[in-house]
Amino acid sequence: MTDTPDPAHEPAATSHVVPKIRGVALGMWQTNCYILSVPGGSDPKGCWIVDCGQKPQPLFALIESAGLTPRGILLTHCHVDHIMGVDEALAKYGPMPILCHALEREWNGDPMLNLSGFVGGMEVGVTLPTATVADGQTLDLCGSSWKAMHVPGHSPGSLAYVHHASRQALSGDVLFAGGIGRFDFPGCDGLALKRSLQVMMALPDEMTIYPGHGPSTTIGRERRTNPYVLRPGGW
Repeated sequence: MTDTPDPAHEPAATSHVVPKIRGVALGMWQTNCYILSVPGGSDPKGCWIVDCGQKPQPLFALIESAGLTPRGILLTHCHVDHIMGVDEALAKYGPMPILCHALEREWNGDPMLNLSGFVGGMEVGVTLPTATVADGQTLDLCGSSWKAMHVPGHSPGSLAYVHHASRQALSGDVLFAGGIGRFDFPGCDGLALKRSLQVMMALPDEMTIYPGHGPSTTIGRERRTNPYVLRPGGW
C-alpha cells in the first residue's frame, strides 16, 4: 500500500468545493469509467478512478492529459465490465485503495460472480478490494465530501456516490438516461432494483447523473421521461 490516507477517515470537505467528473466509454460493453478530481480541493493534482473497464488506455490518457495522479479506485459494482482494467491501473500507477460494497468484496477474483465466466473465453480475475464502503458512509475524495448510497438490484452491492453540494452523482448501473440496469443476470433482484430506483428518485431534480453506460442525465429528466419511473409497476 501507498501512504494514501483512508478516505473513510479524512475530514469532510467544505461545501464550496466543486468536483470535476470526466469520463470515457471503454471496451466491448462501452462502460463509462470516470475520473473524479477537485481543482479547488485539498489535493488538486489527485484524482479517483470510478470503475475501470476493459482496455483502459483511453482512461489513462485522460488522466495524463489532465496532469493528475490516481489516489484510488471506486467501484460502483463488481461486474466484469467495471473491473476488467483494475490490474492494469495498478501496474501503471502503483498500489492504491480499491473500494466496493462488502457484499461484492470477493467478486473481483471470482469469474462466476463477476459474470466473466458466462462470456465465452473470458474468465477475469483481478485484485480484490482493499476496503469496503457502507450505505450512508461519507468519503472524502481529494477534498470533496461524497455520500455512498447502497442501491442493490442490478447487483447486490451496487453503490451510487453522491456529492450533494454540487448536485452530482455517479449511479453505476442502477439508473441510465431513459433506462435502468439489467436485472436478469445471476445475482440480480428486480424488486430490489425498483426500491433502489425510488431511492434515486428522492434526489433533487437538478442532480446530474453520471451512469455506467450511455449519456449523462438529470434526476428531473428521468422523473419526467424514464419509462421505468413512469410505470413503476409495469416491469
